[in-house]
Amino acid sequence: MTLERGDISAISVKKIRLFWVLAEQELFSNYSERAQKDRIDVKAYSVVLLQLFNETNILYQSKHFLVVNKPPDILINSNDCTKSTVQTMLRNQFPDLSNPKLTHEFYFAHRLDFSTSGILCIPLHKQACASLSKSFENHKCKKYYIAIVNGHVAERQDKSLDINLAIGEDIRFESTSKKMCTEFESEFCKNPRKSQTHLRVLALGNYKNRKISKVLLQPITGRRHQLRLHCSAIGHPILGDFTYGSQEDRKMHRMYLHAIRIIAPNEYEDLHIHTDDPFIDPDFCFEAVQHSSVLNEKNFDDML
Repeated sequence: MTLERGDISAISVKKIRLFWVLAEQELFSNYSERAQKDRIDVKAYSVVLLQLFNETNILYQSKHFLVVNKPPDILINSNDCTKSTVQTMLRNQFPDLSNPKLTHEFYFAHRLDFSTSGILCIPLHKQACASLSKSFENHKCKKYYIAIVNGHVAERQDKSLDINLAIGEDIRFESTSKKMCTEFESEFCKNPRKSQTHLRVLALGNYKNRKISKVLLQPITGRRHQLRLHCSAIGHPILGDFTYGSQEDRKMHRMYLHAIRIIAPNEYEDLHIHTDDPFIDPDFCFEAVQHSSVLNEKNFDDML
């Protein structure tokens, strides 16, 4: 059975799972409501994802790099060949670029969380991978994320913050290694490491009687779940992040964190890639903000 965009109700399984699909830069938010009603499970999600987003959104391609716009709620790769991942989507779309000698067929020089969408740079040969990895290790690469967080981070737009909170493994979840914590929870925080994030407030608004803020984030270090933890630690968890947020965030159809820009110099070519702002939703009522201004150079230049 081939599912069309209007056939989401054809799927019915046991677990309730809010569901969304990104296709051709369009957010089908009505699917979220249909998913709640029809009890769509995460397993059904992967089936529909492959059919509605069977071609990864390519942002840039050269003989050295392939840059894609990763959808949220999908793994980059997995040892389980039955799972839908960026790896399997790329293999289907670019079979000639797949390298069977590699464990996961492609060079993944950096990563994005399962729930995070946005820019993912994939080197196409070993030398390019080594060069890009070196740039990351030497802190020459700059990555920027856009997020919608709970609450008003500041009293006005354009406010900037510098968050310095060490991050370590949460010993309460040591067996799964799925959750980290900050030094605020020192009794549970194993091997905390210095972590730094720059934050700039882009807009203040409301969503269904909840105060929200649109923020630009720049991780200076690269700890696991760093942006999610730092936002949560200052009292403003990312909307839809029920791991580090509240139970109310389970009602959201996705986590609102997106890698919107990357500057990645390397010996083969300097990569300057950005996407549009994916978080333009009429339900988000922001005060006096022009969505086109998110990519204004001043926002990036004014980061601390």
